[in-house]
Amino acid sequence: MRSLVNSSSTPLAASSRIGRLFERWGVLVAFLLLFAASTALQGGEFASVENFRNMLNQNASIGILAVGMTLVVISGGIDLSVGSMLVLAAALGLTLTNELIAREWSEGSAVALGICASVLCGTLAGSINGALIVFGRLAPFIATLGGLVAFRSVALAMADAGEIRSASASLFKVLGQSGLPFWNFQNSAGKPLTITYATMMFLAIAVIAQWFLSRSRYGRQLVAVGANETAARYAGVSVASVRLRTYIIMGALAAIAGLLQSSRMNSVSTSQLGLGIELDAIAAVVIGGTSLRGGFGRVWGTVVGVLILGMIANMITISGISPYWSGAVKGAVIVLAVLVQRSRA
Repeated sequence: MRSLVNSSSTPLAASSRIGRLFERWGVLVAFLLLFAASTALQGGEFASVENFRNMLNQNASIGILAVGMTLVVISGGIDLSVGSMLVLAAALGLTLTNELIAREWSEGSAVALGICASVLCGTLAGSINGALIVFGRLAPFIATLGGLVAFRSVALAMADAGEIRSASASLFKVLGQSGLPFWNFQNSAGKPLTITYATMMFLAIAVIAQWFLSRSRYGRQLVAVGANETAARYAGVSVASVRLRTYIIMGALAAIAGLLQSSRMNSVSTSQLGLGIELDAIAAVVIGGTSLRGGFGRVWGTVVGVLILGMIANMITISGISPYWSGAVKGAVIVLAVLVQRSRA
């Protein structure tokens, strides 16, 4: 009888170990497989340092949003308004910058105050979302759906649905376009390869968020609230405070992402900037292994998810497929990732 139990339990134990390994490292396996496929299709150019630098730079804003979305989803929530918060914060900051420059303020002071106003606007918008969820007891989906419509509407009204161009001669665009030399690497034109400030901010925010999630009291409370709100409350966790702080952080990160995008283009299109970007952020979070049920997630997995989305977009472009199919691909990836999570559960 003992041998029968041992023989029958061995395959189950092996299956459990494989499942745990897949749950922990599955996103890296997917990344490596997709990297191999992309390299096979595009050759050595895809695996170059310059290409990865470009991929990180192009997806830095999405990555910053995805880091914040990871915290929100771990708490058991969702934020559909990140794209609208992004454009509202960017529009307000750039409008103030232009107004101060028109009043003959120094360019540095005008840009600095515009950046502060942008971050403050995003923080306030995130606070509104959090207050509606925590004190108004609205479902996160409903509260942030209202924000998705309302915040962009305010941005559209500010510019009559048009574009706000930067009056800053050179300083404002430094944040999104400039950077520091990346060792002794050179780009395809023979010029020194730089790692942009946007990329550095994305990676720095990801490292800080991962540390807070895994090492801080706030991170432990966040996981507890997402896993079992009632148990967390009985354990003495202030559920309202944790959730409110999480949405405030999300708003601030949306403002930073908006600053980077507007700085990169040196303008803000109130009708197009950030449109549909919440889909990219959620897709990166789900691909990275964060559970949509809450209570489990990894920031480093989200970073890998951002890279996977960048590679998928790159492969679509290289293959000559219409870019309009990218939304369908991202939607399919989200559904597939959720199905994989359910099967693991």
